[in-house]
Amino acid sequence: MHYLGGTTHAMLPDMIEVGSFIGLAAMTQGDITIKNAGINDLGIIPEKFMQLGIAMEFKGDDIHIPSQNNYTIQKYLDGGVLTIYDHPWPGFTPDLLSIVLVTAIQATGSVLIHQKMFESRLFFVDKLIEMGAQIILCDPHRAVVIGLEREHQLRGITMSSPDIRAGVALLIAALSAEGKARSRI
Repeated sequence: MHYLGGTTHAMLPDMIEVGSFIGLAAMTQGDITIKNAGINDLGIIPEKFMQLGIAMEFKGDDIHIPSQNNYTIQKYLDGGVLTIYDHPWPGFTPDLLSIVLVTAIQATGSVLIHQKMFESRLFFVDKLIEMGAQIILCDPHRAVVIGLEREHQLRGITMSSPDIRAGVALLIAALSAEGKARSRI
């Protein structure tokens, strides 16, 4: 006969939260350290934010994002515009595409965001455009972000969110904006 026994288990950090804090630090020019980030389980998430030009230092299992005045989006070797798209694990999680999109707003350069896995996840960009972002919504799956290079600050607006992922992206935009941003329920 077998008996169940006790065990010890540690929960993995949430990769969506880690990515959201990276984007938040970049947009607000914050200097943060994400403790116990679970770096080995983040897959290509740090790489995608580094492609946006966000500096990161890895110290053990912590990620330090230093304050940056500017960050520049990488281009392809032939000079083409960077494309960031979602893909099943170990590819880039679709839940962070909205964070990458909002983070690119204050970058230098342009990026194409391609949401392949879900319908209508980009239908919050109209609120970002109203805040002053330069975004071209190509179709329900693709948007081009033209970075503002911190030459213009986003402005606060009254907004509502179509889903939780867009809500976090809009919160990051609001925290980096000038004036008041309000949530409409």
